Parts: sequence; structure tokens; C-alpha cells
Amino acid sequence: MAALGITIALLVWVATLLLISIWKQIYSSWNLPPGPFALPILGNVLQLDLKDIPKSFTKLAQRFGPVFTLHLGSRRIVVLHGYKAVKEVLLNHKNEFSGRGEIPVFHEYKDKGIVFNNGPTWKDVRRFSLSILRDYGMGKQRNEERIQREAHFLVEELRKTQGQPFDPTFLIGCAPCNVIADILFHRRFDYNDKKCLRLMHLFNENFYLLSTPWVQLYNNFSDYLRYLPGSHRKIMKNLSEIRQYALERAKEHLQSLDSSCPRDVTDCLLVEMEKEKHRQEPIFTMENISVTLADLFFAGTETTSTTLRYGLLILMKYPEIEEKLHEEIDRVIGPTRIPSVKDRLEMPYMDAVVHEIQRFINLLPSNVPHEATKDTMFRGYVIPKGTIVIPTLDSLLYDKQEFPDPEKFKPQHFLNENGKFKYSDYFKPFSAGKRVCVGEGLARMELFLLLSAILQHFNLKSLTDPKDIDLSPVTIGFGSIPPPYKLCVIPRL
Repeated sequence: MAALGITIALLVWVATLLLISIWKQIYSSWNLPPGPFALPILGNVLQLDLKDIPKSFTKLAQRFGPVFTLHLGSRRIVVLHGYKAVKEVLLNHKNEFSGRGEIPVFHEYKDKGIVFNNGPTWKDVRRFSLSILRDYGMGKQRNEERIQREAHFLVEELRKTQGQPFDPTFLIGCAPCNVIADILFHRRFDYNDKKCLRLMHLFNENFYLLSTPWVQLYNNFSDYLRYLPGSHRKIMKNLSEIRQYALERAKEHLQSLDSSCPRDVTDCLLVEMEKEKHRQEPIFTMENISVTLADLFFAGTETTSTTLRYGLLILMKYPEIEEKLHEEIDRVIGPTRIPSVKDRLEMPYMDAVVHEIQRFINLLPSNVPHEATKDTMFRGYVIPKGTIVIPTLDSLLYDKQEFPDPEKFKPQHFLNENGKFKYSDYFKPFSAGKRVCVGEGLARMELFLLLSAILQHFNLKSLTDPKDIDLSPVTIGFGSIPPPYKLCVIPRL
């Protein structure tokens, strides 16, 4: 009888908890945007395909409209889908939704640096970092010279392959890695440098793992999964190693720092740290500086590297597009002069192809999560402070009205009837508003100049028939990860 009584008491207790959970769910959702009914604890995880969450968001938007609510574990999430809703959140309500939604796997970087900082220092760190990057030529002539210099080294390394098959992951990746390393650390790596290859491996591995189903699950249920083994631990270990590298460079710079003549971004951050020595709560601590440098190094290397690698695969799939690019390059630049930014005005087809690559590959489909900084009225709904807000970028890049046949790679998406480049306000691969990518100008310049330089000197050769090339990403989550492949580059005579 005693055992029966205990069992009944436990069942009543569990039932009560479930009822309370359901009641809280219903009560808290009264003023929220609509969404599917959420189960206790699990929330709406069963209604998401963890192998392709962005696709799940699209299906839910078709059912509930452009603004809808999901619950994943204890996390309340409002998803924005479509041009009008995304633009309204990112630009019209840029202050109210400028917070950074927590990504638990980046716990070590939490409230530090630029990208994942949601603490009181993020605005100051971002503002100061942007001013430094502008001083060091972000999107201006100085960076053009950096990229042109690196393009020369990249072409020479490609020649060394002698037309033999190679994996482009790290060879191509070295170019953007060296550009951002020069800006941050006044350093350039040889293409066979072990430390450079190690860092690129860490960047590449993390970008892949962040997009796998397990890490998608972990980031939404970390309270329950934190102590389990899994790839989330590998990401954290890699992040620690990247940050340690940045910290070592900062300490080296501190030893030879000349405040009157900063050499790079690291020096500028250290000079600011020295100015704040006597502040009670300094913003630019060595800890914050190391994460800021790690943020910029990862973002400045991996996103451009992945875009270039995916772009080369696309061009091998469509050799007729590559041939048109060769014709335009030969006509505007010629065989020897190094490509320059001003060439873009006379190369609308190359400009369109670069934009279409970014649109088509949909590199960060669901954006980096935002967070409501205060209770906000939005389209008649109340979005409470602390709510995760996801302004989906793929819903703009794959809009069927703006880009007919969005699933197809068509440079015509960015060309008018006269063959001139056509701008689209739906083109937001770098996001927009308060959290827009700080390296947008640099990335745009790199993609145009490096791709032009490669195609100026080489023909791309696939190891398989172009029609058999599969452009589908190997996994879609935080990012869209291109399939691994090898290619040959044949010198143009």
C-alpha cells in the first residue's frame, strides 16, 4: 500500500508539472505571434528537420505567416520570414532587436568580442573596431593593394599544382586568411605554414560542425545536453585554441607596442587598453581583445574562403558561364594586368556572377540569432525582452518574385535587359542593421578580385562530367557547407 501511495503521489506530481508547463506555455503565448503548439520541455523540436532547419522555417511560414513563434526547450523564438518582415526587424526596429541571441556552444566567447557579444560592452567594442578597420583600409585602397598582392601569391601557388587534381579548401583559403591576418596582426603566412594550416582547419571544422544536427540540438537544449559527449565539445576546444592564438599575438604585440605608431588592429586595441588602465570597469581587457581578434580572424577567413570554394564548384558545373567570364576578363583586364576594383564598373557579368554565387549558396540561411533588448510591440504582437529573434536571410535570397527560379544558378538575376548590373535590395547575405557584418566591404572586394585573378590565369577542370556535379550542401544549419571536391586548374595560354 505504501508503494502504491508513493507511485500515485509521483504520478500526480508529474501530471501537475505538465499542467503547469502547459498553462505557462498558453499564458505566455497570448500576445506572441502565432505558431505550432509546443510540447512541455521538447517544445517544437519535433516539428523541425534538424538536417535542414531553414527549410522547416519556410514550411512553417507558409502555415503561420511571415512572423511566427517557436519554443525549443526553455528558449522562446520568433522567426521572421520574407523581405518585409526581415527588413522591418533589422532596419525599422534595429535598436529593439539588436541583441545577440545566445549560442551556447560559444559560451567561452559570451559577452566578449563582437560577433557573439550580448553584454554591456558590445556596442563600444563594435564601434571602436569598425573605426580601426576603416583606418586600416576596410573597403578602401589599402585593402585593394593587400588583396592584389595576395592574388599574385595565390596565382603562383595554383601554378605549382601543374594541372594536377587538388583539394582547394586550404590553398584557396590561404588568400583571405592572409589578407585578414595582415590587417589584424601585420603578418603573412606561407601557403605551407603549419600554423596557418592548423588555424584554417579549426575554422573549417567549426563551421561544418556548427551546421550539423547534433550541434543544432545542443544549442537549443544545452541545459540538458551540456554534460554529454559530442561534437559540441570539439567546437569548444577549437574555439579555445583559436582564442589562445589571438591572445599570444596580442601579448607579443604588447611587448613591442609603440602607442604613437600602431602597426595593425591589435596595436590599436592595445593602445585603447592602455588608455583605460585606471578605469574601474575597463572595456578593452586582454580577454576582450583576444576574443575580438578571434572573431575577426574566423569571420574574415572562413566565410570568404567557403564562398570562393563553392563558387569554383558552381563554375565547373556551368562551363558556359566560366567561358563568358573569360571573355569579359580578356576584354577588360587582359592577360597580365592585375584586376582592380575599378574594373567592376566595366565587368557587369563578373559582378553579377559574384552576387549570384553569394545568393545561390545561401551561406548563413537563418542569420546569426538576434535578441529583443526590451518588450517590443511588433505588428500587433508583444515580443518580450530576451526573446530570440531569427530574421531569415534565405527567405530574401530565395524570394521567387525577386529571383525567378531561385533554386537555379542564374547570373541574370543581377543583370538588366541591357546586360548591365542590376542591384537588388533583397540581396542581404551580410544581414543589415546594427548587427550587419563588419567585414562586408572587405569580403565583396576579395570575392571580385580573387575570383577575377584566378579566372584570368586559369581554366577550371572538373574531375567529373559537369552534369554530374552535385551542388547540394553536405549539411545545412548555421551555414550551408559545400561538398568536398578536387579540381584541376589549367594555365591559359
